[in-house]
Parts: sequence; C-alpha cells; structure tokens
Amino acid sequence: MSRTDCGFTRGDEIFRYRAGAIIVEDGCVLFATNEKEDYYYSVGGGVHMGERAEDAVVREVREETGVDYAIDRLAVIHESFWDGHGAYDAGLRCHEVALYFLMKPRGTRELHSESYTHFHDRETMHWLPIAELDRYAVYPSFVKDYLSREHTGIEHIVTDERKRNEDHPL
Repeated sequence: MSRTDCGFTRGDEIFRYRAGAIIVEDGCVLFATNEKEDYYYSVGGGVHMGERAEDAVVREVREETGVDYAIDRLAVIHESFWDGHGAYDAGLRCHEVALYFLMKPRGTRELHSESYTHFHDRETMHWLPIAELDRYAVYPSFVKDYLSREHTGIEHIVTDERKRNEDHPL
C-alpha cells in the first residue's frame, strides 16, 4: 500500500512537511545529491499521513543510506521559504516545515545506499567536511552555522530565500 506524504500543491504553490537527519561522523556531515540537481541536501523526506516525524526520519535514513541510525534528539524546527528553480520545484513558490533530528554516530562512515528519489533519479550520499561546508551549495543552509556551536534544547530556525516581486509580495 502506498503512503501519502503530508503536503499539497495548489496552483504554483507547494507545501511540504518533512523529517530530516543531521548525521555527523569524524568531522563530516552526510548530504545527498541526485542526477538532476546541482546542490547537496539533507538526508530525509516527507512525513507520511498518520506517521510520527521520529518514525519518518528513521525510515528515510534507512531508505537512503541502507543503514539503521538511531535518533539522538530533535534539534531544529525549520521553516523554509524559497522560489523553486530545481528539477523538481521549478516555477513553484515553496514552503516547508521540517523537523531535523541529530542521529547518534555509529563510528563509521560506511553506508549501503541504493537510493532513488520519488522521481526515480539515483541519489548519491556524500560525507562533506563540516569545516569546508562553505565550498558547497547545501540545503538547509543553516547546517554549517548550527554545527559550529554548542546547543541546548530545540532551535526554531526560519530561512526565507524568496525573491520579492510585485506579483508575489511578502
């Protein structure tokens, strides 16, 4: 039985509820890419209707990496707004609410990934050095700053990368 992600598209607008993982091993953080996009994105994906975000992130991490990671804690509630320009969101005004979970390190960067996007494009996992994240186009964009400092509790982060224009004022 196919499960439906929490989200909707209406006209040129899209909303998505997502669970994402922040996975750190040996000074590197795990990101994914695929055959169609020119940037790196966090491991994770859409939360299914009736699914807890914690279950969604564990499922998505297993699907994308081929490995079972355990959750350490909920780290960030991220509200993100952007004008779509990629292979999957071109021309759309995008709004996403994502819960980002820190995953417990396993002590190895070995993965068994055979992941594909929902559009059947091959995904590749990449361990990017945290100290060099400025060299890469990564989303969410808050990750480098977040990983460069200590934290207590859950942070609420909002990023707004929309272009302001007369047709769609903010």
